[in-house]
Amino acid sequence: MYIIIIGAGDIGTPLIDVATRSGNEVVVIERDEKRANRAADRFDCLVLNADATTKDTLADAGADRADAFISTTDQDATNVMTCLLAKEFEVPSILSVVHDPDHMNLFRQIGVNTMENPQQLIADYLYRAVARPAIVDYMRIGEEAEVFEITVTEEAPIAGKTLQQATQAELITDDMLVVAIEREGNDHPITPRGNTTIKEGDLLTVYSGVGADPEITDIFGHYEDRVE
Repeated sequence: MYIIIIGAGDIGTPLIDVATRSGNEVVVIERDEKRANRAADRFDCLVLNADATTKDTLADAGADRADAFISTTDQDATNVMTCLLAKEFEVPSILSVVHDPDHMNLFRQIGVNTMENPQQLIADYLYRAVARPAIVDYMRIGEEAEVFEITVTEEAPIAGKTLQQATQAELITDDMLVVAIEREGNDHPITPRGNTTIKEGDLLTVYSGVGADPEITDIFGHYEDRVE
């Protein structure tokens, strides 16, 4: 793919790294000279030390033939302007970081895919790791729903039951779904069925429409992890 990345800061730099290592043709636009020079020295890509909010700069970057455009600056106003210009060049895929949640609708109204403030996502993740250590990994979906990984303990009410039995016992509710099971000795994750038995030590990937509240994680035997 031909990808234009706006910004070579804390967010843009690892993105440039991933994009170039994956074999994409990458052009970076960075207004700060030091950041631009650092990116040019570090990555195998074209770096323009220029203002991305001008149409001429995007033309120089080859926006008319770009497959994707990603704006990563720390200013939502700059990201909006660059994305609007990218739309003029009819770039097929346009994505922007959004720092202020109140600006989300603005980006969506102009037809730009968004990613909320990564720093906030990291902060939420780190807090979750402290407050709910039973959860190995998680991803929020919408306002409340989450997909998370959790290990089944010996004391878990669900241990030793099939998913069908757990549902009948109202341990697994209509808002929950066990998506995958990783089990020691198995080379590949188990795709759960109604007759699949949950065992102590299983690492479950779980979808919960109401999030990973203590009442949910208690089902998997992690009572001691409650943090008020």
